[in-house]
Amino acid sequence: MRIKRELSQRELGILAGLDPFVASARVNRYELGVHAPDVATAQRLAQCLQVPLAYLFATDERLARAILAFDQLSARQKDRLLADIEPKPGSPP
Repeated sequence: MRIKRELSQRELGILAGLDPFVASARVNRYELGVHAPDVATAQRLAQCLQVPLAYLFATDERLARAILAFDQLSARQKDRLLADIEPKPGSPP
């Protein structure tokens, strides 16, 4: 998403409030999974990228896409979708 937004690691880090001298290295480590940002930093990164916080923690590409798509729905559409995909009481898993 950072690349799609045409941001360098340093630019994203600075926008998210990281020290300019370490912004690039920190974002690089977050992207590689070497370190995880604290929740406040993750929230700022998500805001800068214009994505839901959950997107940053998606464990695979399909989940990431689902999070982005779900975020774009209206409240009514979200309720309808959840009603369709949540298991009904008494139904097999």
